[in-house]
Amino acid sequence: MHLITARRLLLLLPMVLLAGCDTVVMNPSGDIAAQQGRLIFISTMLMLLIIVPVIVLTILFAWRYRKSNTSAKYEPDWDHSTKLELVIWGAPLLIIIALGLLTWISTHLLDPYRPLQRIDAERPVPAGMKHLDVQVVALDWKWLFIYPEQGIATVNELVTPVDVPIRFKITSSTVMNSFYIPALAGQIYAMPGMATTLHAVINKPGEYEGFSANYSGAGFSHMRFKYHGVSNTDFDSWVQKTKAGGGALKRTEYLELEKPSERDPVRRYGAVDADLYDAIVNRCVAPNTVCMKDQMAADAERIRTAGKRKEFNEETTAQPVAHTDAHGGGASGSHAHHKE
Repeated sequence: MHLITARRLLLLLPMVLLAGCDTVVMNPSGDIAAQQGRLIFISTMLMLLIIVPVIVLTILFAWRYRKSNTSAKYEPDWDHSTKLELVIWGAPLLIIIALGLLTWISTHLLDPYRPLQRIDAERPVPAGMKHLDVQVVALDWKWLFIYPEQGIATVNELVTPVDVPIRFKITSSTVMNSFYIPALAGQIYAMPGMATTLHAVINKPGEYEGFSANYSGAGFSHMRFKYHGVSNTDFDSWVQKTKAGGGALKRTEYLELEKPSERDPVRRYGAVDADLYDAIVNRCVAPNTVCMKDQMAADAERIRTAGKRKEFNEETTAQPVAHTDAHGGGASGSHAHHKE
């Protein structure tokens, strides 16, 4: 008796542990994440429409047609039922069509590069409302956030106002990472030499967890930061406080910051080079380094010049060559006839 009770308690233990989890993915505070959560829920329910009946019927058939059940009808020559075939193939087909349509629509509506059309389900983005630009750099193993309009930068701290559209521009200093704030929106990759975009909005004030969702080396586990959703007034106060705190993030300071380190504390910079993010993306922060965009432009120009030179040479070669006679006559397509 005690053994049976102990087994039941062990079976209930995972459910008790899960009850204390904060299922932020399914209960987020940002509209984009909320739409993604609903997509997960609807997709799961549609798939369960097939999975649950299959599981139930598998158990039912195994029980009904067990060897010891002599009352079950035995029909060894039965092999086809049109009605059963329609159910077996028709129901999954309809669900696949519904999932495909839902996925296609959601893929376009939730495209991270698409500017927001609404603040939440009940409020569209007001006409003329400006979004907040935040430039994100994944470092080893910390996060750098640059606010180009405010002229400030932070390490391992992100602060944005509530109900204001945010446009993240995301890159990486060395290896690929994944920028992820579950309460705000889905993850998006940060890659060196590239800039990805994420549009999102936070609808509830609070403190949220942000981290890298892509393994990037020894310090990956500690590559986390705090994300604060605050009121517009509090955001303005935080910006002024950060500016007043002093410190400037210039290229020299960035090259020191870029070096690998773990468990970095929050840092704030009251000023930042205006072209720093562009230099990071183009991998030319260090002195005497050619920017990728300049190198690509030079390569493109060299290819265009070589193409034009080739075309000119081909046209010159294709032109007919003038022939002269033995007496120094001009070009002629036929021989002259002389009267005797």
